[in-house]
Amino acid sequence: MKKKKEGKLVYILILVLLVGLYVFNKYYLSKRPIVYPNFGITIPAGYNTHGIDVSRYQKEVDWELVSKMTDKGQKISFAIMKATEGTHLTDRYFKTNWNNISDYPLIRGAYLYFHPNKSGKAQASHFISTVDLQSGDLPPVVDIEEVNGTSKNNIKKSLQECLDELEKKFEKKPIIYASVSFYDQYLGEDFNVYPFWAAHYEKSTEPRTKRDWLIWQHNCRGRCNGIDAEVDFNVVNGSIFTLRDICL
Repeated sequence: MKKKKEGKLVYILILVLLVGLYVFNKYYLSKRPIVYPNFGITIPAGYNTHGIDVSRYQKEVDWELVSKMTDKGQKISFAIMKATEGTHLTDRYFKTNWNNISDYPLIRGAYLYFHPNKSGKAQASHFISTVDLQSGDLPPVVDIEEVNGTSKNNIKKSLQECLDELEKKFEKKPIIYASVSFYDQYLGEDFNVYPFWAAHYEKSTEPRTKRDWLIWQHNCRGRCNGIDAEVDFNVVNGSIFTLRDICL
């Protein structure tokens, strides 16, 4: 009988320990500020306006920590977040991050992940119904990375429909995000009137394109306080005023 009681006591103690560890992890460790000693990457020289872009992979962002972080005098000035994809998908963390960032001195922007094989107008409509862009926000961004078996002509047609719909709504030309190679191969001069956000990862030299670029996404492995994941880093081809000039 004594051994049974001792066994039961050990079981209870183990159960209490497991519950305690769970509570400690959930309510203490998960609430600790996420901080890093630096951005963890090499920042391209000669640029003074830096930003990040986030999606569901970065989960809920602590924008206060983002806005206060500095590394060798450099700070984050803007953040662009994924809002929609295709005609129906909405990023699960968009609303929370979009609303929370407004309390801090960061220029905010939102992008839609474009599917060339779907209606450009429908994708723009989904973005418009999801994102409440305000004065001071960046114009909408269209992220185009995939072909999805679509011909070049149809890619251009669908993308143009999307851009036209967004410009009609927000009265500003949208920004196009693409890799340099994708832009040159599938878009080219037909879209040079739109601001260009160039993806050119982890290279020490700036994007070499046949046109001007506004933003350069130079690294996808940065670290930023308030974000429990690696994050994309960007620089502006100009000053903070260059970015503000194109805002709504």
